[in-house]
Amino acid sequence: MDIRQAQFNVVPQAHEIAPLAAIEPHLVIVFGSVVLLTDPALPALLRTQFGSAHHVGCTTSGEITSDGVSDGKLVITAVRFKQPDFRVASVETGGMDDSEGAGKRLATALAGEGLDAVLVLGQGVNINGSALIDGITQIAGRKVTLTGGLAGDGGKFVRTWTLCDGAVSDRHIVGVGFYGATIQLSHGSFGGWQPFGAARLVTRAKANVLYELDGEPALSIYKRYLGEYARDLPGSGLLFPFAMLGKDHSETGLIRTILGIDETAGSLTLAGDIAEGGYLRLMTASTDALVDGAEAAAEAAQNMFKRGEPCLALLVSCVGRKLVMGGRVDEEVEAVGDVFGKNAVLTGFYSNGEISPYVASPECKLHNQTMTITCLSDA
Repeated sequence: MDIRQAQFNVVPQAHEIAPLAAIEPHLVIVFGSVVLLTDPALPALLRTQFGSAHHVGCTTSGEITSDGVSDGKLVITAVRFKQPDFRVASVETGGMDDSEGAGKRLATALAGEGLDAVLVLGQGVNINGSALIDGITQIAGRKVTLTGGLAGDGGKFVRTWTLCDGAVSDRHIVGVGFYGATIQLSHGSFGGWQPFGAARLVTRAKANVLYELDGEPALSIYKRYLGEYARDLPGSGLLFPFAMLGKDHSETGLIRTILGIDETAGSLTLAGDIAEGGYLRLMTASTDALVDGAEAAAEAAQNMFKRGEPCLALLVSCVGRKLVMGGRVDEEVEAVGDVFGKNAVLTGFYSNGEISPYVASPECKLHNQTMTITCLSDA
């Protein structure tokens, strides 16, 4: 595997990405701010300079490289595989209610003998990430590993974009399917958030909309917990996600971020499904705990991998983590880099939702407020 990466403050000129094009990459991964990824000059540049390669990417709430975290930049990573056994597909989604259908269409487009894993990059608003994953799984099967994330827009939760082979869209889901054993994929995920307060029974919910906790309007209870932070909702909700608990109050390992509120209905819209009859508990975090979580995710991915050859580590971390960590946000990326060492090139983004299996399990879920890592290498 040959990997080259460059970071830019503006859409680059052709000569500036010539070193990346020189390796004749098979896959080009692009993460960037809304302003730069939607610049009309970018698709033409990618088609001209990487004409034989597939181009995928999305907008972000922060870009990740081996050098740390940036904002408002464009990161282009070119990858050449020994045996490029992968395919790229993109499907349009008709909105929240079409999330499962979009997942089915994407999996159908990528279906083929030996499909082993799918890297998913989805638009990050007006989408139910849990339903998207369910749709993919219904067609592809539970043995196919799903990783990736939902695009960001600087924490605004208003409009996001994905990129696929020169086309930029605010309505598309992009998938990269890997087949056979020629490209090795490993993964890891971990949170680092700590619960506080009482467990609350979900007495009314539909898909990813939470209406009632313990028989009371969910928004009223949430505001009481947040205190002075309530005036900054829904943005401040990134600092106080929910932990999903089982009926016996046991941890499920899933976290849900608040995407929006409805004052009239007294409801909260979350980034993924919640189930009536289950329990939720608020969470908070310290910077040290989040850094430890990122390190644990890297160790989980490396333990599945255990090779000293070059690899690409794709980091997808929640924008909520970035807000909590503030000026120390680089530390979680540094922790991952320390685990993988010099043989790994890091890329990735801060997202509106993370897609990854549980550690040491093929079952995939939508995560929130989590650091997820996908490691790609030649087998």
